[in-house]
Amino acid sequence: MKILKSRKALSPVVASIILIAVTVAVSIAVAAWMGALTFTFMRTESYNIVLVSFNGVTGSSSNNVTLRIQNTGTASFTIDVTAKVNGLQKSVHGDVTARTIPAGEYKDITITNVGWQNGRTYNIELVTTQGTKITWVGNAPQT
Repeated sequence: MKILKSRKALSPVVASIILIAVTVAVSIAVAAWMGALTFTFMRTESYNIVLVSFNGVTGSSSNNVTLRIQNTGTASFTIDVTAKVNGLQKSVHGDVTARTIPAGEYKDITITNVGWQNGRTYNIELVTTQGTKITWVGNAPQT
């Protein structure tokens, strides 16, 4: 066997630098990919009911309840088209745009044909299209 002494290989220093550069490049790519996944999965639906108003005349089957909801989460959410008031299914007024609350914003969500009466306690349950329940329990005004 003839050993080629005239051929030269990469020096260990150059080889180490190339390996480190490749490792850093791959780790940056993986970190960017994982970061994007993390932000997608960490989007949360969170809310705060700021105000509830009872509209119309007590006892009328066509009166409404309006809830001002603040989105305190990191993702926008949309209220489903139906709500429950004391266990009875009622309609939520508005199209998808009117029922979608962007992150950090407020929207008034109106439940139609509630038929509320003065002084009665009401348990209102809204649901987002992702399944988060938004509940409020309180009394209609006395007068």
